Amino acid sequence: MRNFIITVDGKSYQVAVEEVGESAETAPAATAATPAPVKTPETKKTAVEGEKILSPFPGLIKNLLVADGAAVKKDQAVIVLEAMKMDNEITAPCDGKITFNVTKGSNVETNAVLAVIG
Repeated sequence: MRNFIITVDGKSYQVAVEEVGESAETAPAATAATPAPVKTPETKKTAVEGEKILSPFPGLIKNLLVADGAAVKKDQAVIVLEAMKMDNEITAPCDGKITFNVTKGSNVETNAVLAVIG
């Protein structure tokens, strides 16, 4: 048997799969799929005051276009958010210093705080 972690609709399951070539008589009984904890990139928690940049839809943080703590201008692209196989540039709503709450590779939900400009 080989063990795998499968993700379906955002839930992770640990499953055991019988290898090809094993006979049914010697193979152990199949195990039921059970949720397994899976490490995913975490979002950072910050207590920075300022203008929040919220995720307009669920997706994957594909790239951070500026460094954390950098000065940004209004309407400057700061994050690339991938959703439905399309890259979407998220822009700064105002001028200021940006503090990211997410990392590259993070999955986010609608209205998640991506960054704060203060």
